[in-house]
Amino acid sequence: MQSHKTRVRFAPSPTGLLHVGNARTALYNWLFARHTGGDFLLRIEDTDLERSEARHEAQLMEDLSWLGLGWDEGPDVGGQYGPYRQSDRLDIYARHTEQLLNEGKAYRCFCTPEEIEAERRRAAELHQPQVYSGKCSRISPADSLARASAGESFAVRLRIPERPLRFHDLVRGEVEFTSESVSDPVLVRSSGVPVYNYVVTVDDALMQITHVIRGDDHLSNTPKQVAIYEAFGWPVPVFAHLSTILGSDRERLSKRHGATSIASFREMGVLPEALVNYLALLGWGAEDGKTETFTPEELTRVFKLERVTASPAVFDWDKLHWLNRHYLKQSEPQRLAALAWPHLPLPPADSSSPALQAWVERLIALFLPALDRLDQLSEKTQFIFRFDETAAKQNAENAPLLSSEIAQKVLSAFAARAAAFSGAVTPEQFKLWMNEVKAETGAKGKDLFHPVRIALTGAHSGPEFDKLIPVIEEGSQLGLSILNIRARIERFVGA
Repeated sequence: MQSHKTRVRFAPSPTGLLHVGNARTALYNWLFARHTGGDFLLRIEDTDLERSEARHEAQLMEDLSWLGLGWDEGPDVGGQYGPYRQSDRLDIYARHTEQLLNEGKAYRCFCTPEEIEAERRRAAELHQPQVYSGKCSRISPADSLARASAGESFAVRLRIPERPLRFHDLVRGEVEFTSESVSDPVLVRSSGVPVYNYVVTVDDALMQITHVIRGDDHLSNTPKQVAIYEAFGWPVPVFAHLSTILGSDRERLSKRHGATSIASFREMGVLPEALVNYLALLGWGAEDGKTETFTPEELTRVFKLERVTASPAVFDWDKLHWLNRHYLKQSEPQRLAALAWPHLPLPPADSSSPALQAWVERLIALFLPALDRLDQLSEKTQFIFRFDETAAKQNAENAPLLSSEIAQKVLSAFAARAAAFSGAVTPEQFKLWMNEVKAETGAKGKDLFHPVRIALTGAHSGPEFDKLIPVIEEGSQLGLSILNIRARIERFVGA
């Protein structure tokens, strides 16, 4: 008996990494289930035994969990409609195939691949639809059974009724396909392996899925699936086919547009809440037409499938980075430190002292305004851990700033004060030196600050000195390979 509760599923194939398009599909299913108080199922479609791998299944589940898309039923948590791996359901498909054959709603097709190809070529030559002729549908049940019993190889095909196949799509409205365009589809190959369209329909029906939300690349599969529902007398679910995601060049999003797997976004230091927020906006928008930041809880409250657009969505890295910056600034320092640790040349976080933990939090806070992603920390903090005075001097942007007479005077005056000083340099001490250098040399503005900044950081722009100085000094005192202020200026001037 069909449940009145909303039930949706995400059914990936474990043949590779979870990518943006499938992740958005999972998110929309999850949001719809949570918004309606329904169930979200995870089903693993692993009938492609040659390409399916356990490691891909584990990665899929890890990525979904990282995104916060927990499931109510699935291969790891069970449920009353299991098993939740298609490879464990082959006997179920076999029983239903036998039912269709016995009821005359499916038939054995003894045509060889060569015969099918010959039919296709003839149809092409006559400019006719390249579909199966259905000649095996006219074999009597007794002859069909006798040929099968004699060991003749056969596939199983569904009899498509001679009428249009219709279904309602929440994104596209009413959709209709002619029976001629569908032909009699194969349900079970001659190898005995059931095809995708067959097993997905049986699974969705038996698991009482009420809404099928998936990518529009499945749109042409839907009439075949509707025919299977009708053959068994099962209620047809509501469909929602999501638009394609495009790259900036308006071509289908792929690896050539940059990272597209959820694992790669995670490694880059994109926060899950930022990615979830962004994925939600790829084809959906708020009712007010302007709100763009949503926590998962807020999305759950406001998400409606009726607001999903049929127009293709363009993946915008700038928009994703903008959202990630928003959530980075809202995150707790301890969390950011843990996430950023792998991007810094530091000892393992679990063996580090509280003092180092606190220092890392200050380091991240210093560079956070300039970050789109946490993996950018590696490059932006490089001068703190590995200061290269030779490269700084040879830099094309720095050389003109250092070659002037006033720059040499500023560096000489600053170095003299640093050499005569012992102990940690504080922001106050640094400010005092800069005022004295200014009075001694007459330099001011860029002429005063650019040479010193280049000598300490290798660049003429960067974080504010009053925040940078303590990070460098404290880092050098923690036993890290960090040159302090005095050593930096001495090496730079002496190099």
